[in-house]
Amino acid sequence: MVAGAWPALADAPMTSPRSPVRKLQSPAIQQGTRILAQPAEDLIAAAKLGGEVTYAVIDAATGLGLEARGGQRLMPPASTLKAITSLYALECLGADHRFATRLVATGPVSGGLVQGDLVLAGGGDPTLSTDELGDMAAALKMAGVTGITGQFLVWGGALPYLRAIDDGQPEYLGYNPAVSGLNLNYNRVNCEWRRVNGDYQIGLDARAERFVPAVSSARVTIADREKPLFAYADSDRAEVWSVARKALGKGGSRWLPVRRPDAYAGDVFRTLAKAQGIDLPQPRMTDRQPQGTVLASHASEGLRTVLKAMLKHSTNLTAEAVGMAASLRMGAAVDHEASARAMTQWLQARVGVSDAVLHDHSGLGATTRISAEDMVRTLRALGPKAGLRGLMKPVVFKDDKGKKAAHPILVEAKTGTLNFVSALTGFMVTPDGRELIFAIFTGDVARRDALPLEARESPEGGAAWVRRSKRLQQQLIERWGAVYGA
Repeated sequence: MVAGAWPALADAPMTSPRSPVRKLQSPAIQQGTRILAQPAEDLIAAAKLGGEVTYAVIDAATGLGLEARGGQRLMPPASTLKAITSLYALECLGADHRFATRLVATGPVSGGLVQGDLVLAGGGDPTLSTDELGDMAAALKMAGVTGITGQFLVWGGALPYLRAIDDGQPEYLGYNPAVSGLNLNYNRVNCEWRRVNGDYQIGLDARAERFVPAVSSARVTIADREKPLFAYADSDRAEVWSVARKALGKGGSRWLPVRRPDAYAGDVFRTLAKAQGIDLPQPRMTDRQPQGTVLASHASEGLRTVLKAMLKHSTNLTAEAVGMAASLRMGAAVDHEASARAMTQWLQARVGVSDAVLHDHSGLGATTRISAEDMVRTLRALGPKAGLRGLMKPVVFKDDKGKKAAHPILVEAKTGTLNFVSALTGFMVTPDGRELIFAIFTGDVARRDALPLEARESPEGGAAWVRRSKRLQQQLIERWGAVYGA
């Protein structure tokens, strides 16, 4: 059922509006001077999604609630939660915040040698790549360093360590890595294999655009089994992967998640330093924040640039890293769960949202929930000052055959997709220039929860379900554009 117009939404703090629900009885309903050519309930029924479909749409200028369906029902936001994480990080860290990775010497450099330890110290940068580590190795050479007398230490304590963003995901999914204060290549390692003389060559590397160093902190073997596709074990010396031989085909590659990011970054930097003629011992992890002289450093892009890329590519690690960094800046977080609670409390204080249940910053977790009405209220209350719309990705409309199509409605939004969950939230401008803010949450949570772990990467019927949901989202946006244009 579709709710009628609900009250205007003022700036924070606000209380959730409750409005009467009315049924749409016919295919053409008069609403004031406007005609609803096709009721939303007909569109929803035709999508055949099962589960729940909720949404809310408001006028951006006045906050007037135009239409809602189940608008107060708590739903999984999936990656649309990254929009709220962006607002949180921008307010707590500032738009120009940069994450610094440093090489710190605990003693002076004499005769080309650091008289003491050399520490690779992370600063929570979620975007650090092998190329930047390679540039730091070159800068270390330019500083006259050829070796060290002490230890090569790696410090990742700038952020709380998280082994995996969501424990309910298969172990081998690259979008569910560990998070640390020292992250490299989004904490993924590239596994590549090819068939040679009737057998396979397989290996791991930390490739970027300019450098492709081999990795020794993780290794991979081929197993004569059918399932699972990938299996993981953690030893004292390395992360150990095995892959089912029957799944390899003629060749290919895949990004695998890293569970020990500090060791991974240290391993890669040692290889890059060796290529510069700098001899370093095996890396050792340290819990002590380094003190000494900075010999080389790399700063990330400014936070707005980092967030724009995050919203475009929906990188879970970036969301968790910037979210935890924001909580630490506010003096609130001691671990990942505490950081999510801190963001929940911030959301309540800033916007008056009291029902949201946030367990992460990326939306990857199965238990995070927020309502459509609270999402649009948040975007209206905090989005304009933060410039959130300018960070969001334009939504491409498609025709009935699934091909890209020109459309007079402008939509800049964040998508979110999990198994049998699809969401879209953001800003739309009708053909006559009226700006609306909307959130659409669809989810068959029971069907999602019933999936066995081994089926969660690509469940049967999942892709078709998402296509139907995205089609419904476009139809609702088109409907609002026609009905609520100025």
